Amino acid sequence: MKLSEILENGKLLCEVLTDEVKELLKPIEEEIRDDIAAVKQRDPAARSDLEILLLYSGVHAILAYRVAHKLYLSEHYLAARAISQTARHFTGIEIHPGATIGKGLFIDHGMGVVIGETTIIGDNCTLYQGVTLGGTGKDIGKRHPTLGNNVLIGAGAKVLGPFTIADNSKIAANAVVLDKIPENSTAAGIPAKVVRRDGRRVDDLDQIHIPDPVSQEICRLERRLEALSAELEQLKPKKKKKAKK
Repeated sequence: MKLSEILENGKLLCEVLTDEVKELLKPIEEEIRDDIAAVKQRDPAARSDLEILLLYSGVHAILAYRVAHKLYLSEHYLAARAISQTARHFTGIEIHPGATIGKGLFIDHGMGVVIGETTIIGDNCTLYQGVTLGGTGKDIGKRHPTLGNNVLIGAGAKVLGPFTIADNSKIAANAVVLDKIPENSTAAGIPAKVVRRDGRRVDDLDQIHIPDPVSQEICRLERRLEALSAELEQLKPKKKKKAKK
């Protein structure tokens, strides 16, 4: 195929996609309004809808996702990925167009956020910078997590695997979540454990005095050596007596 033909085909493809994107934008206007309202409600630094629409990278990433997701569902996979990767370049936020995201998602700051293909996010969730909703590489099909409604994921947290973080739960900053979290819970640590449930403390997570398994094993071996040494000391006199006889 000649270069002129490739360019002409590309031009026609762009025209078709432009018209299709315009049609796709119509049904997502309400979703975009919900996303802007979520930012205004949860970010005290937000002053106006116009500021949020023009200057918030999280909103730009979600807007691009809304369009890309519609294209993805229409099996325009290449166009969908092209939009999502362009948004990633400009915002630092990577949302796979195959993910399912409810209304009112707020991505605060946003840099370094990654949302995998089979991720499901409920309504009114909040993600901070550096959050990964990813897979472990061991699963097939549903590989990424499911977030219920009103879930908050702290900065730098990693949620890895096809399990559910139930409604109204919070994940602390830098936590690594590898298993399901029940509703109305707060999880923290590596690997993450539930530390609060229904407003009550579940476990005193001491980040400073965490048990060291290597140190514990060394102590166990030292105690064993002391016991063996004591046994040897008891056997030595018996051997001497036998020798005299």
